Amino acid sequence: MGNERHSAFRSAVAAAGEIDLARAALAVAQDEYPALRPEVYLAKLDECAARARGFAGGESDPYRLIASINYVLFNQEGFRGNQGDYYDPRNSFLNDVIERKKGIPITLSVLYLEVAERVGLKLGGVGFPGHFLVKYEASDEEIVIDPFDKGEVRTFEDLQTLLDGLYAGKVALRPEFLAPVTHRQIIHRMLNNLKGIYLSEENLLKALSAAERLVILEPSSAPEIRDRGMLYLKLECFQQAIGDLETYLRLAPDASDIDDVRERVVELKKGAVRLH
Repeated sequence: MGNERHSAFRSAVAAAGEIDLARAALAVAQDEYPALRPEVYLAKLDECAARARGFAGGESDPYRLIASINYVLFNQEGFRGNQGDYYDPRNSFLNDVIERKKGIPITLSVLYLEVAERVGLKLGGVGFPGHFLVKYEASDEEIVIDPFDKGEVRTFEDLQTLLDGLYAGKVALRPEFLAPVTHRQIIHRMLNNLKGIYLSEENLLKALSAAERLVILEPSSAPEIRDRGMLYLKLECFQQAIGDLETYLRLAPDASDIDDVRERVVELKKGAVRLH
C-alpha cells in the first residue's frame, strides 16, 4: 500500500548519507498536497537567504549572521510560533509554514536551518525534549537558538526554565538534551508528530500514511513496523497486519511486548482461516 503515493518521499530520503532536509520536509507534505511543487518553496528559502546575506554585509561572525537571519524571517517575513493552534497538522508541513508564516518548533527550525545553510552559517538541529531547537557549535562556543520564539538565543538558565514549564520542574537540564540530531532524525520527529496528531483525531488512514513513511525512512525499525501493523489491524487490513507483526516478532524477539504481539498474530491467523 502507498508505494506510488509515497514515491516523492521515498526519493527524498533515499540517500545513504545525510538527506536534503528541505526536500524531505516538503515530501512529507506531498501526501496531503499531491500537486506541491518543491521548487517554489526552495526558491523562497533561497530568496530569504539572499536578503539575510545582504544584511550581514559579507561578515561571517555567527552573531551577525543570526541577527540577519532573524531580521529577515521574523521582522520582514513575520514568521512566528503557532501558539493558538499548536496541533493543527498544517504546522508540520513546510509549504504551509512558508505560506501561512507560522509553525511549531520543529518546522520553524527546519526553515531556520535551511536559510542558515544558504547564508553560510552551519547550524545543527537539537532534539530538545518537547521543544526542538537549533545551535551553532564551534571549538570555543555554543549558541542555542529558538526559532519558535523569533530566533532568541537561549542561555542554560533559559533552557532550564523551558524544561520547568514543560515538565513541572521535574527534569533537570542534561548535556545530552543539546546533542545534535541528523536530518533523518528531524524528519522522523516530524512524521511522529503527524502520526500522533492523526491518532488523537482518530484519523486512522492519515495516521497509517505517516506510519508508512516512517517505515520508508527507517525500514529496519521494529517499533515502526509494529505500529504500522497495529494501524493495519485497526483498519481491518488483516494480511498486512499479520505481515508487519510477524516481521516485528522476527526483528525484536526480546521486546517487552513480544508475548502480546505473538498472541495477536495467532488470533489473526485463526480469524483468517475462519474467513476462508
